[in-house]
Amino acid sequence: MSVQTVRDYLAQFDLEDRVQEFSVSSATVELAAQAVGVIPARIAKTLSFAVGGSAIVVVCAGDARVDNRKYKDRFGLKAKMLTPEQAIQFTGHAVGGVCPFALADPGVKSYLDVSLRRFERVFPAAGSASSAVGLACDELERCAAHFDGWVDVCKSWQDEA
Repeated sequence: MSVQTVRDYLAQFDLEDRVQEFSVSSATVELAAQAVGVIPARIAKTLSFAVGGSAIVVVCAGDARVDNRKYKDRFGLKAKMLTPEQAIQFTGHAVGGVCPFALADPGVKSYLDVSLRRFERVFPAAGSASSAVGLACDELERCAAHFDGWVDVCKSWQDEA
C-alpha cells in the first residue's frame, strides 16, 4: 500500500490533510521524531504480532516497550512479531510504515496502548517509511482499522513525559 492509500482511508474521517510526507526516513522512532520535530515518546509506533493464523497491531508510545507478561496476560499467548513479509501480507504496509490504517486483512484488529494517553497529539506512520499523521488519541481511536480496544501491554514509559 502507499501513503495515498492511507490518505484515502483517512478521508472518511476528514483527516487526510494531516498526513505529512518527508524527504528523509521516518522508519524508526528516532528518525520519525526528528522528521516531525517532537520528542520520540510522541511517535506512535505500530507493532504487528502473529496471533494464530492472523495478526494484530498494537500502537504504543515511542518510548514504550512490550512487556511480555502483560502481553501474554492480555492476549493469551507469547508476543511474536510478524516477519517483514508477514507484516506486508497482513497489514499491507512495509516495516517502517506499518500503521493501523487501511489494513489489508480485515481480520487484523487494532489495539491502542495506554502509554499514548499522556499526550495531546501523537504521530503514527502513514503507510510509508517517510510519513506520519498527527492525531489526538480520540481521533486515533476513531480511525484505527478494526479497533478492538485500549490495552496496557507496555513498560518503560511511566517515568518519561
